[in-house]
Amino acid sequence: MTAQTIEEVVLLDEHGNAVGTCPKSEVHHQSTPLHLAFSCYVIDESGRVLVTKRALRKETWPGAWTNSCCGHPAPGESVEDAVRRRTRQELGIELTDLRPALPDFRYRAVMDNGIVENEVCPVYVAVCTEPDDLSPDPAEVAAIEWHDWAAFRSQVLSGERDVSPWCALQVSELPEELAD
Repeated sequence: MTAQTIEEVVLLDEHGNAVGTCPKSEVHHQSTPLHLAFSCYVIDESGRVLVTKRALRKETWPGAWTNSCCGHPAPGESVEDAVRRRTRQELGIELTDLRPALPDFRYRAVMDNGIVENEVCPVYVAVCTEPDDLSPDPAEVAAIEWHDWAAFRSQVLSGERDVSPWCALQVSELPEELAD
């Protein structure tokens, strides 16, 4: 993305239909409109899941541990293309076997400072065949960890592992086996 390009998100009506766009820099506030996003859980060939810690300069949930990658499709971009683009940009990896896991996931969460996330956020699972070749973008990702999915899921569900609100909700709906 060039310096002149303004990243936009797709605004949605209550039925999930696109109704306009808004610059990403202006969309998150105390009255965040419903918009399109995605989450992706990247697994390696042994079934471990990649968990990321959000960069400390992120506007929403800075420093929170969460799923592998989150983002917003650009206007006219398919969600699948956006997942591939953002994992390439944020983590430096190419994905295989990208598939929807929770295609109708939607959530709303409010930070302590009143900033709201309000998203239709399809959740995907994908495979990374080169787990040692990650090159996280420090503007997006503060840290990465690979975890056994069952153990991570159990820790999130029990409250032992603190994660972003969307990750906690997604983990509660995702299956016990992500590799299936």
